[in-house]
Amino acid sequence: MTVLRERPAPVRPAPGASPSLSTSQRLLGRDWRLAAVFIGPTLVLVAGLILFPIVSSVLTSTTERHGAETVFVGLDNYTALIGDSLFHKGVLNSFVFTAYAEIFKVTLGLIAALMLHHMRRGRAIIAGVILLPWVVPTVVTAFTWRSLFDPIFGSVNVLLTDSGIGPALAAIGLVDSWPAEWLSDPALAMPSVILVNVWKGIPFFTVTFLAGLKAIDGGLYEAAVVDGASPWQRFVHITLPGLRHIMIVTVLLSSIWTFNNFDLIWLMTQGGPGDATAPYVMVAYSKAIQQLQLGAGAAVTLVMLPIIGILVVILVRMMRRSDLPGAGDLGRRRLTPAQRRALPWVIVVVSTLILVWASPHIVWKAALVLGVFVVLAAAVGRVVSVLAARGNRLAARVVGGAGSGIALLGLLGFVLAPLYWMTVTAFKSDNQIVARTDDLWPTPWSTEQFTNLFTGRAFGTWYVNTILVSLASTVIALVCAALAGYALARLKFRGSESFTVTILLTYVMPGGLLFIPLYQMMSGIGLNDSLWSLVLAYPTFTLPFATWLLVGYFKSIPADLEEAALVDGCTRFGAFIRIVLPLAKPGLLAVALFTLTNAWNEFLFAFVFITKDDYKTLPVGMQSMIFGDVVPQGQLAAASLLISIPVVTMYAFGQRFLTEGLTAGAVKG
Repeated sequence: MTVLRERPAPVRPAPGASPSLSTSQRLLGRDWRLAAVFIGPTLVLVAGLILFPIVSSVLTSTTERHGAETVFVGLDNYTALIGDSLFHKGVLNSFVFTAYAEIFKVTLGLIAALMLHHMRRGRAIIAGVILLPWVVPTVVTAFTWRSLFDPIFGSVNVLLTDSGIGPALAAIGLVDSWPAEWLSDPALAMPSVILVNVWKGIPFFTVTFLAGLKAIDGGLYEAAVVDGASPWQRFVHITLPGLRHIMIVTVLLSSIWTFNNFDLIWLMTQGGPGDATAPYVMVAYSKAIQQLQLGAGAAVTLVMLPIIGILVVILVRMMRRSDLPGAGDLGRRRLTPAQRRALPWVIVVVSTLILVWASPHIVWKAALVLGVFVVLAAAVGRVVSVLAARGNRLAARVVGGAGSGIALLGLLGFVLAPLYWMTVTAFKSDNQIVARTDDLWPTPWSTEQFTNLFTGRAFGTWYVNTILVSLASTVIALVCAALAGYALARLKFRGSESFTVTILLTYVMPGGLLFIPLYQMMSGIGLNDSLWSLVLAYPTFTLPFATWLLVGYFKSIPADLEEAALVDGCTRFGAFIRIVLPLAKPGLLAVALFTLTNAWNEFLFAFVFITKDDYKTLPVGMQSMIFGDVVPQGQLAAASLLISIPVVTMYAFGQRFLTEGLTAGAVKG
């Protein structure tokens, strides 16, 4: 008789024991061959355009140009900075500019986010409007505010005089005299450019904080209300701790960008009057490009690298904290409760003392202005809290709604007024602009500025150049980032974690560290005054961000879908093309929108690499329209309107994909 026995279950290899893997796969990872193909393009670009230029910059900083020869001078360029008063002033200006801008952006962004968070209707529309200053190109921001601050043709002095605010500002000492010379007065130039940076940066903070507020568990607030906590107590013990992580990341990221700002200050003041607003990046540009001392300029940027490096390392750890198990408690384990409570106050006190020393003429004015906003917000909150405690809930809602409404109207006025001024100025005739007639509503509306813009100028060529460079750099960044992002999210190979950290480091690496070695590289291969130089250079700031975002987005796509396709006989590359890319469409569109916008708005590289009119992009071309003291206000306004329309349109139509892509990508990544 035949005995039937059950077939024994297959023995699965123990984890880590993979007899089917080759020696190279055990050493380099199961998918190392495919990963090399996917990561190769990104690795070449990152190494060739970011890592190698930084190393090259270090070598350049040890040289000096003597006539036609370049000689080795060791550390002379660095030691010369010890007694360089211009460099000292530049570093101090960068610190002052960054510190005040971040303080105001955090405070006003948090107030705006809290107002929007408690809105029941119209939140999306208001948030979209507030986002406009962040969307419009920097060159538009600079020229619009420059026009507003103009003591002859601008409207700031006129409106403040007519309203009585201007003379009051002079009476309390916020301005030395009235009417004010905003950009030509050394005491007012720095506060003016800080104000413009705050105007442009508030949307970023508002939207980021708003996303953080939505992520806080509403049950915590309900439990606090039951326990009798006041609105202030709920804000201090629930809202601020809930926003701590996202606030630190946002402030660090914005501080790196602001500390290395070049384009906004250059376009508004060119570092003047004197050196009152010149940041350290502008000092490096002056030495390297204007004086042709590349070594001295490289030394200026590299000597600031440790400060930027500390911020970058902290930022990288904060951004990767959610990916590491138990990393969220790492800081708590190292600090006692008393130390954690004292640390924010220590930072505040030290920063305040430094600001008092660095800018005694600004610190009390900034404290007064900031105090007004904080006191008004706290007063309204206190009145609402008292009314609610006494049972007058209707009165509390009325007072709270009125206070929020007035604050929201003030915020919208601050956001929209410069954009409105730009629009109406574009439709004024030259006679209306010079005669100051019908300032706020042109009568009649004229297309004279648009006609003059395209007559006898290369504006159309600049527009085409910008489109070509933006599209080409976006395609390169999108293709390379999709391949590298998928490899880092899905494939198993040695070094994936290190490469991910490298991508994040290069993502936050400021362009101010790269423009000198890249300029040297482009000159060496003969690509200066060529659109190819921009196409090659732009991935330095578009590719790392695109890769980082797509890594997070690919991780959010269920791996089971790919595994099912592989079981059905599909190759890994086929699964990537047929399954992953269609599902990643929102992330890809978000990346395309960001990279296209950044390339469209870029100024520093185009300003350094391009000198011929035929190859200029819109931001640099618009800057070249100014001849000495002759500023074509109307044509610049018309050009600003034309350069802004494509960007605003793209954001309007891609807002849904942008939100979805950022939520699944940047947040999880």
